[in-house]
Amino acid sequence: MKVTQTAIPEVLVLEPKVFGDSRGFFLESFNARAFRDATGVDAVFVQDNHSRSAKGVLRGLHYQIRQPQGKLVRVVNGRVFDVAVDLRRRSPTFGKWVGVELSADNHRQLWVPPGFAHGFVVLSDSADFLYKTTDYYAPEYERCLAWNDPAVGVGWPLEGAPQLSGKDAQGKALAEAETFD
Repeated sequence: MKVTQTAIPEVLVLEPKVFGDSRGFFLESFNARAFRDATGVDAVFVQDNHSRSAKGVLRGLHYQIRQPQGKLVRVVNGRVFDVAVDLRRRSPTFGKWVGVELSADNHRQLWVPPGFAHGFVVLSDSADFLYKTTDYYAPEYERCLAWNDPAVGVGWPLEGAPQLSGKDAQGKALAEAETFD
């Protein structure tokens, strides 16, 4: 597995070895020991999620202020621009973001550690995600950072206005958001 640090060193891009030929391909999508050895992160994943979204859907930037979740995200159908924003006040990269294209074709995965907001926009007709989390979903602790906050300045590759949920349309600006110490 190839691991690449992003501009925020704790956010990692993982590229598994893919074995393929004209008949198809094989890759090991997750191996706890290989993940730990390659990343130095000793995470225990407790929940697997699968979601599908249509082109132009923008989800996030979500995080849980209590029970913060680390996420290992991959796309198994389609193509997305996946984003992580550092919400750890004491971090030198507080308020900074990184974005990575994840697709069924490039097989990349993104490790988003606890303490970060996470979101994406779908670039293909639709996209299916599989992601593992290090803590359970707790809607009472879920928060949403404004996707278009100029203080964060995420460079979303949008064609027109995104499709947003009500929750995402009401995200808070970084200056007003609950963040991590």
